[in-house]
Amino acid sequence: QVRLVESGGGLVQAGGSLRLSCTNSGRAFITFVMGWYRQAPGKEREYVGSISWNGIRDYSDSVKGRFTISRDSRENTMYLQINNLKPEDTAVYYCAATPSSSNIRTNAMYWGQGTQVTVSS
Repeated sequence: QVRLVESGGGLVQAGGSLRLSCTNSGRAFITFVMGWYRQAPGKEREYVGSISWNGIRDYSDSVKGRFTISRDSRENTMYLQINNLKPEDTAVYYCAATPSSSNIRTNAMYWGQGTQVTVSS
């Protein structure tokens, strides 16, 4: 069983930085792909990016350059570093995981509960 728990969200001023964490407190599947999604108020959930078990990263075009995903397999934790935060980054950020055989952009199997990020202008 995979149990994903996000942390690190909060209220930040525009231009600031934030690091979100996602820890798998359940059974660890080292070969899983892990990723981040976000959902802004009134909008559909949006894919942010992902990282494979061997460190290959993928980002949506909308966040390239400001968002960085990393992973500590020993700690079963994934991170999302967000720099130069903008008000439009305000959203609930979700952690996701899926077997490497699946496409996490379209078929994420496990989800966390989300952590709120609010960026004030």
